[in-house]
Amino acid sequence: MTEYRRILALLLERRSYRDVVEVVGCSHRDVARVKQAIVDHGIESAAAVSDGELAEWFPDGRRRVSDEYDQPDLARVLVSMRQNRHFTLLQAWRRYADARGGGKKYGYSQFCALFADYVRTNDLVATLHHEPGRAMLVDWAGDTLDLVDAVTGEVTRAVLFVAVLPFSGALFCRAYTDMRSEAWLDAHVRAFAFYGGVVQIVVPDNPTTSTHQARKGDAERVVNARYQQLADHYGTAIVPARARRPRDKAAAENAVNVVNKRVIGYLEDDVFTTLSELNGAIEERVREINHDLRRADDSTRWERFEAEEAGSLAALPDTAFEEVTWKELKAGRNYHVTADAQRYSVPYGLAGQLLRVRFTQTRVTVFDGHDIVCEHRRLSGRKGQYSTLPEHVPPQHRNIDGLWSRRWFTDRARSFGPATVEVIEQILDRQKIEAQGYLDCQNVLSGLGKQNRERLEAACQEVINRGGQATYTTLKRIMAGIDSDTKKPRPATPAASTRKRGGDVAAGPDVFVRDASHYATSGEAGR
Repeated sequence: MTEYRRILALLLERRSYRDVVEVVGCSHRDVARVKQAIVDHGIESAAAVSDGELAEWFPDGRRRVSDEYDQPDLARVLVSMRQNRHFTLLQAWRRYADARGGGKKYGYSQFCALFADYVRTNDLVATLHHEPGRAMLVDWAGDTLDLVDAVTGEVTRAVLFVAVLPFSGALFCRAYTDMRSEAWLDAHVRAFAFYGGVVQIVVPDNPTTSTHQARKGDAERVVNARYQQLADHYGTAIVPARARRPRDKAAAENAVNVVNKRVIGYLEDDVFTTLSELNGAIEERVREINHDLRRADDSTRWERFEAEEAGSLAALPDTAFEEVTWKELKAGRNYHVTADAQRYSVPYGLAGQLLRVRFTQTRVTVFDGHDIVCEHRRLSGRKGQYSTLPEHVPPQHRNIDGLWSRRWFTDRARSFGPATVEVIEQILDRQKIEAQGYLDCQNVLSGLGKQNRERLEAACQEVINRGGQATYTTLKRIMAGIDSDTKKPRPATPAASTRKRGGDVAAGPDVFVRDASHYATSGEAGR
């Protein structure tokens, strides 16, 4: 709301339009309106003008709109939150919405915005700095630490999340590779777990991961939906610090300075190759800050936290907050839905249907309409993994003995021919761990032999004849050269013996064997 009384006082001091705009933060049009009112009403002193006269001369259109709504008793909400540490803004809004009244009711998001404005107006943040378990201030540290890839030498900058309880000064810190929403929310979950409880108000700065502008060019900022979901889950309220008001976040600024000096300053010369290794070192430094450093009153941060603040924190919910995303996925012919290159089974009767799938960090839940069909543990790591529940498999696909085993591959190879069986056994035998050859066998049988069964058998026979080592590449090259049945190699047969048989060799009834005299020369025969 424009401060017309302050503009009036400055103009009566004969200050210029530019000075008034810079001091009050208003527009030139507002200054011109007040200047015209001074001329019209002959005003000589700001004290002589009442609030009612100012409201009459400079009506606020927003006031007329707000008169249509029942105004919540925010002072009573604040008292309830002070008396009952389990009381949340969601409970306050429900009471307000259910109460009888002749006007409209504010929605939950607007109710939270009004409460945040009330907090700022009454300087609640400054009060909360001295109340145990009331507020947690959070921010990103400005300085970073380096992560060096052990193989490539590539350097990645790690940013540090800092949280502090201003009453005791208990500090939490953790490193992340980025400042995206996933890291921001995970840091809050870990901070609550670190303190073993939940404060009533979280005071962030205004990064894009916590707030955003409701309209472009508007100074008003609202809490992001995902951040608000986290607050609702833990039963806390988000009250962002005011822009360019360092007093609102003095404890956070102090905590960041401590982290810069006693965490980053100590670790910046060390070399870290993994994020877990870096966070392990940060935990040691944070433990020293909380448990070993004594302040002017000869107490540590953690001693004061355990003695006076830990009991004021609300209990953690039964389950930690997990970010939820939804997708609509079609079940394939193999009765699996595919997401993030991983596959999750559904009952085979749903194959071909469009299903709603809910993803959390640990679980995958499949819905058919509003009904839960099944749940899986969320897969991670190597792409292309399958999570298949036995009850989802159709009867004709059950009881497949030895799936992905030596017997399973050799049985499949037997339908190609004996040479293919021998090649598959060679591939499995040359592996130190037999299972390491399963993928090669699958590539040979399904990749090369899917449309060329006879040609794969011929290529395997050629490899055996050469005495070479069968690989996918070798077989593929040989198959490319076999473009007709005449070029298919025949099974190798042993060569005939050239050794002469002696005269004493026994002959069967149907075999005639010449004796040595048949091969004698004429001279030798006459002797």
